[in-house]
Amino acid sequence: MSSQVTNAVRLPGLVPLFNPIARRLMRLGVPMGPNALLGVRGRKSGQTRTTPVALLQVGGRRWVIGTFGDVNWVRNLRAAGEGTITLGRRRELVRAEELTHDERVSFFTEVLGPYVRGGVIRRRMISILKADDIIDDPAGAAEGRPVFELHRIQSNLESSTTE
Repeated sequence: MSSQVTNAVRLPGLVPLFNPIARRLMRLGVPMGPNALLGVRGRKSGQTRTTPVALLQVGGRRWVIGTFGDVNWVRNLRAAGEGTITLGRRRELVRAEELTHDERVSFFTEVLGPYVRGGVIRRRMISILKADDIIDDPAGAAEGRPVFELHRIQSNLESSTTE
């Protein structure tokens, strides 16, 4: 069950500059921390669109967070319900389940908060991305930041998808 996001979150200027570089490096297999490539069928074009996202993996579960709100990849994933996660040379087809507002609050409080507080670099990245509210005000952050839990459908896909 989904609970769509109501508030807009401002996209930091470095993101549009960083994403194309990160996408190229990650396609070459360069590890970039918790980042993965998310390929999702466009809701209007039907073409696969690929973007770098932070993939949080804790306790055998995985999530992607719309740190900047209801952006294109979020709307595409919501519409398609599935996508492809690429980490290095490993590709997986995943089903995406959007968390409700209350589930997002719990996720930010019980999963993401402890994860971020567990490392100085993680906390700094949250600050650089202007997402401190995720830690400082989980209920407020849940208003503007969608979260999807990812469930594996198929692993090690062939590289036939146009991206």
